[in-house]
Amino acid sequence: MLERAGGQSLEGERRKRIKIGDQDVEVVQLTFTAAGENWNEYLVNDGSVIRLKVVATEILRVPDRYDADGNPQYVVRSTNVVTVSAPENLRRPNQ
Repeated sequence: MLERAGGQSLEGERRKRIKIGDQDVEVVQLTFTAAGENWNEYLVNDGSVIRLKVVATEILRVPDRYDADGNPQYVVRSTNVVTVSAPENLRRPNQ
């Protein structure tokens, strides 16, 4: 039986292999719930407002790899959601 620190069973966790740089590593797929997805807003000098939100699509933990503070290494796959609000003079003319 596989165990995580503290003795919890890893049975039933989904594992797969991915490339990280030039290494092929096994990762654990984790389920998650978004606790908050906030928008970043950018005011462009042409008068446009660009809103950007990063949305995680997959979270993977790399077993036995840690950062300098001892936290486990994660791989987060995401997509960007972008909205644009441009001033009338930049919009496509009506046809």
